[in-house]
Amino acid sequence: MQATVSAFHSDGSATVLRDDGVLLDVTAEAVTEGGWRMLRPGQRVTLERTPDGAVQAVRRPVL
Repeated sequence: MQATVSAFHSDGSATVLRDDGVLLDVTAEAVTEGGWRMLRPGQRVTLERTPDGAVQAVRRPVL
């Protein structure tokens, strides 16, 4: 699922805006799992989700 970073928080978590218009909070663990140290607002990312729908990792965007 593709998304745009809306905010990056001081605790390492982030808020992203999915392409369908839904705001989603992402844990710091999911951000670091994707290999990021920090994210910038406006940055495009791909969300990797678990079968129950939780964000497992924030990855580089797939083109």
